[in-house]
Amino acid sequence: MTGLGYTLPAVVAVVAVLVLELRVLRTGLFRRPAYWISMVIVLGFQIPVDGWLTKLSAPIVIYDEKHTSGIRYPFDIPVEDFLFGWAMVTAALLLWVRGRSRNRDEETT
Repeated sequence: MTGLGYTLPAVVAVVAVLVLELRVLRTGLFRRPAYWISMVIVLGFQIPVDGWLTKLSAPIVIYDEKHTSGIRYPFDIPVEDFLFGWAMVTAALLLWVRGRSRNRDEETT
């Protein structure tokens, strides 16, 4: 089956992080401008680096195309890289925000 090897886990990672925030942690991170600014900063670094690593003219990282969606944008970057990147960075930020909230709660008791 095309796309299951990399695409399906990438989509599952995004859904898992969304569920983690919207149903479990409820930190309100997605409502914070600082979060969205951080995502722009991440993309500002991810696009040139990932584009250099995955460019089809001289790839350093080679993907088996039968395991991806085949969608590459921009600079030949598989869209799955953006999904995994978003899930990883967002999960780290969610856990960080949650940890800070718990530390503050402990300090006040």
